[in-house]
Amino acid sequence: MLAVYGEILADMIGKEQNGTLAYERYAGGAPFNVACACTRAGGKAGFTGCVGDDIIGRYLVEFSREQGLELADISVLPDVNTTLAFVELSADGERSFCFYRKGTADYKLQQHTLAYIKDADIVHLGSLMLSEPEGVAFADKAVDAVKKAGKKLSFDINYRNDIFPDGRVAKKIYAKYAEAADIVKYSEEELEMFTGMKGIDGINKLSRSDKLVCVTLGGNGSVYAIGGRVRTVPSIKVKPVDTTGAGDAFYGALLSKLDGKDFAALSDSELYDIFRFANVAGALATTARGALNSLPAKEEIEKYLN
Repeated sequence: MLAVYGEILADMIGKEQNGTLAYERYAGGAPFNVACACTRAGGKAGFTGCVGDDIIGRYLVEFSREQGLELADISVLPDVNTTLAFVELSADGERSFCFYRKGTADYKLQQHTLAYIKDADIVHLGSLMLSEPEGVAFADKAVDAVKKAGKKLSFDINYRNDIFPDGRVAKKIYAKYAEAADIVKYSEEELEMFTGMKGIDGINKLSRSDKLVCVTLGGNGSVYAIGGRVRTVPSIKVKPVDTTGAGDAFYGALLSKLDGKDFAALSDSELYDIFRFANVAGALATTARGALNSLPAKEEIEKYLN
């Protein structure tokens, strides 16, 4: 099972209506998206996070119960509000973010939830919590518990300059978790930012025999690296409507296929098939508004692979 810890929030996605920019509410938060994508792709996942005791928080708790998760432990905190992410889309579906996140709930994860690590094969940590001391303290305890339990750690860089305006600070904080992770995901832009190198040079800098490095390339697919093996895997062509959560859909589908497997023992053919599956999931997730509205089921993904 995949155990996911991190933010659940509401994506408020802007839309022009008669000269007015209106915002539509969607469930979101990268780690929550990853957990739901894993489940939709045929895997087993549980999610742990926090919301405020408000109408948005209650909506998210109810929504989480409908996602087929093995576990949804979402603490409702009485003295804070639920985190919001305001999203604006360009004509080609690319998005920009602005977070409502001062003293909100997403990084106030609860210590009792660390007990779920013992039942997982892979434990996935979100990165937004790392902007706050409370979140860092929780992440440190989670990493320690994962290592002591002999589980695999997954980490998604998911850098947001609205949360970390100073990239140098983010690089310093993120480094510990990226290094500790057995599986780590970067976008192309994050790869260059965090390694100072582009493309194959940046990937080679991160590659180790015991670490699976994943780099998303948007519509061009993804790259994996492990033990000196590096390969680009193509995606399918779609007409994107909203790219919010596409990387999360990719990563959730990927983790659904890696759960219970020894990454280093997988052949290039096996890894290629796994990444191809994940690429299709990420592509299909862009075909409707909202991170979760067009998450494809396993059967739909497989139609594009035959």
